[in-house]
Amino acid sequence: MKRWTAILWVLGFGIVAAEQVIYVSPQGDDQAQGTTLDAPVRTVARAFEQVRQAAKDQAVTVVLRGGEYAITEPLVLRPEHSGTERTPVRVRAYEGETALVTGGRRITGWVKHDDYIWKTTLDDVAAGQSYFTQLFVNGRRRLRARTPNEGFFRVAALPDGGDNVPYNTPSQRFGYRPGDLNPAWTHLADAKVIVYHFWTDTHLPIENINDDSHIVTFQHKSGKRFTDDFSGDGARYIVENLFEALDAPGEWYLDRSKGVLYYRPLPGETMETAEVIAPVAPALLRLEGDPLGRRYVEHIRFEDIEFAHTQWQLKPGDCNNAQASTTVPAAVSLKGARHVRFDRCSFARLGTYAVEVLEGCSDNEFTRNRIVDTAAGGFRVNGGGENAHPLLRTGNNRIADNRIGPYGLVYHSAVGVLLMHTFGNTVEHNAIHHGFYTGISVGWHWGYQRSISRDNVIAYNHIHHIGQGLLSDMGGIYTLGVSPGTVLRGNRIHDVDANRYGGWGIYNDEGSSHILVEDNIVYDTKFAGYNIHYAKEITVRNNIFAFGRLQQLSRSIVEPHQSCYFENNIVYFEEGTLLDNKWNDVPYDFYYRPSSGMQKTDSTFTMNWNVYYNPTQSPEQMRFNGKTFEDWKTTGKDRNSRIADPRFVDAAGRDFRLRPDSPALELGFRSLDPSLAGPRDATSPAD
Repeated sequence: MKRWTAILWVLGFGIVAAEQVIYVSPQGDDQAQGTTLDAPVRTVARAFEQVRQAAKDQAVTVVLRGGEYAITEPLVLRPEHSGTERTPVRVRAYEGETALVTGGRRITGWVKHDDYIWKTTLDDVAAGQSYFTQLFVNGRRRLRARTPNEGFFRVAALPDGGDNVPYNTPSQRFGYRPGDLNPAWTHLADAKVIVYHFWTDTHLPIENINDDSHIVTFQHKSGKRFTDDFSGDGARYIVENLFEALDAPGEWYLDRSKGVLYYRPLPGETMETAEVIAPVAPALLRLEGDPLGRRYVEHIRFEDIEFAHTQWQLKPGDCNNAQASTTVPAAVSLKGARHVRFDRCSFARLGTYAVEVLEGCSDNEFTRNRIVDTAAGGFRVNGGGENAHPLLRTGNNRIADNRIGPYGLVYHSAVGVLLMHTFGNTVEHNAIHHGFYTGISVGWHWGYQRSISRDNVIAYNHIHHIGQGLLSDMGGIYTLGVSPGTVLRGNRIHDVDANRYGGWGIYNDEGSSHILVEDNIVYDTKFAGYNIHYAKEITVRNNIFAFGRLQQLSRSIVEPHQSCYFENNIVYFEEGTLLDNKWNDVPYDFYYRPSSGMQKTDSTFTMNWNVYYNPTQSPEQMRFNGKTFEDWKTTGKDRNSRIADPRFVDAAGRDFRLRPDSPALELGFRSLDPSLAGPRDATSPAD
């Protein structure tokens, strides 16, 4: 007999439903029914078979006892596993216990190779049945053997045109400095050259190394030329997965031909007792609905579950050239899913993004989760575009109060939260930190064509320590394309650092249009706190932009329309250019109203009611696009703005609250509270 536990469900109409509880334990038995605590099933897959068979008028809770649930293939949930609005399916850890769904396997059998290196033999790797590109020792990611151990090599020659060809010219070879590369390296075809240039990290397997010409050729082409951004300088690169580079503690190398795994322990690590895990499963969980058939996976809740260890590598020919590492999948994926929630879960030590929300998904929530140590990014949301079937479009999802970082540890161009072709999403109160590229990215069209991306709200996120000087052309928040109704509000962004250019705070890239940017606090960026490449009718109001190192505000292209309305902002700086690049106007015609027809104007941006201040300069010394403040005002800009100390509580201490006598308040500026940004769960660990 099954045991049914009756509980009261508040269902809106006062209806009482019974709850079926299914217990799961790593020590259980899949031949059991799992309906009692002392007779659990063993696998989550078996528990969901029970869910599928349960009556839909019964709520179901799957309780995972503490321990590890090891899998080699992802658990796949389909519409028949769904709950209903009144009788949802809930998957949670047993109170006080840790339930880990892991795609990894333990590596044992270590013996000494020499005085520094240990090794073990893996027969399945030698037989070509498995392979892995990541390794974790005592819960920490370890690096594949690389050279150089610190810093980078630099491309020495560009035999295929150099900087005389467009930046996005595919390239298959470059010249190296003598001694940097060696054709005698063993298993050369398994080695990877990783090139850091522009806004991508390019992963290229070696074809051959010619030590006479000092040219390395790759098995396939890159997506860009091998220059360090748009300069003519050679790009930076490293080489990884070499036995000869196994010369630093914490490095490892897998000889796939012999199945021998080598590891050089860190000081204090004892291989006889160390927990060594190699990822096996390509993903951990897939929710696969059929949006075109209107059959959804829905009303499932995951609570307090830990997900860890996925193995994935780029397919042949894919060098990771796509912006934001968008060819990298996720450990947990949703397609055709509605009303699914992940709350207080952990996603860690992954070879991919953590979560992707794909075609035909809506009304899903991801709250209070912890995402740490991912090879790529945190969340990626992407549905059908403007030409796709409407049922494939994705929107109205919520990502809130999560902690994301470090991220992008293998695919460095990955993004903390990436919204591509999607609408109506809320991304709020997240902490996003220690990535190598953008924190939050919104939109996926380069230019002014029609876009599905609209009405996305990016609010009160704390984004910091991103870029870290590795790549270029990124922002704390980055936008693309036409995006009416999209709002960037109340975010706190700081410590954004780029390689050559583009460590911006808020970055409106190509075609960004009809976006509201308000109440944000942005400071300590390498480049401008606010940057426009080219955009249309962006409203930028009531923000604080402070302590840009090289520039404060930047605009790249002048177009025959209003790019932004910049009003009621505070710009505070001690170094760098106030208005950098192109802040001039050009005359153009526009249609004003029927009675007057075409009119001429030269206003391509509006600035007014702002406060500017540099404590190291007198007002007479400050320059606005090369002009004094008084001359600047004669052009129609900043006629009611002031050069004045905004009276922060403690600018040096980065406390940007305003004192009561602030002149910004007299101009209508609304005080901002930096503490509102970031997760609202005070019990969560610090970010």
